[in-house]
Amino acid sequence: MTWTIPNILTTLRLLAAPGVVVMFLYFARPWADWFAMLLFIGAAITDYFDGYLARLWKQESRFGAMLDPIADKAMVVIALLVITGFSGMDPWILLPATVIIFREVFISGLREFLGDKGSVLKVTVLAKYKTFLQMITMTFLFAKGVFQHEVFDRTYGMGYELADKVLTGQVPDEVGVLFYARAAEVTWWIGTVLLWIAAALTLWTGLQYFAKSLPFFKDGGQ
Repeated sequence: MTWTIPNILTTLRLLAAPGVVVMFLYFARPWADWFAMLLFIGAAITDYFDGYLARLWKQESRFGAMLDPIADKAMVVIALLVITGFSGMDPWILLPATVIIFREVFISGLREFLGDKGSVLKVTVLAKYKTFLQMITMTFLFAKGVFQHEVFDRTYGMGYELADKVLTGQVPDEVGVLFYARAAEVTWWIGTVLLWIAAALTLWTGLQYFAKSLPFFKDGGQ
């Protein structure tokens, strides 16, 4: 294996996956949300550039081809676990997250079953778009945590009744909380809608892979 720049970028993305959990273990929110969001922005950028540079510089390798989808899946699955936990098991988050995680586990097992015939399930262009969309989705959902905790911080000590009046516009917003409340709402909606779209794409590409693998399930098959 040669440590080319594309391979280094892919490896850094893989190492960033558990880094999402580390952010929430060692930093208080919203700093943990900030760092997790920045990790995903970086992951989305490297996900594009590692493949682009490998093709541009003719540095495509078996190591990169193996590690790239693993790094993508690790980033997305670990982030989904964190987001699902901090969302209070919100069904609007939990259901599409379940679809995505189930598909990733199923297709990984399918590739293992196929062994040396696993090349029939090589990553498609649509699957790459799906992964990129997943990473953008995680970025919005972590951003929602950033804005939400700004709301908590700015209403701390107000009491529920006063905070409610500020948020509903009944009393002047002297601490600038309304902007963050609206931003939290908007990023939640964008992130949730994108998550459902990503789940649909994830399911569709999973069905495509499954259809390609069907001939290999026959007894004494190819």
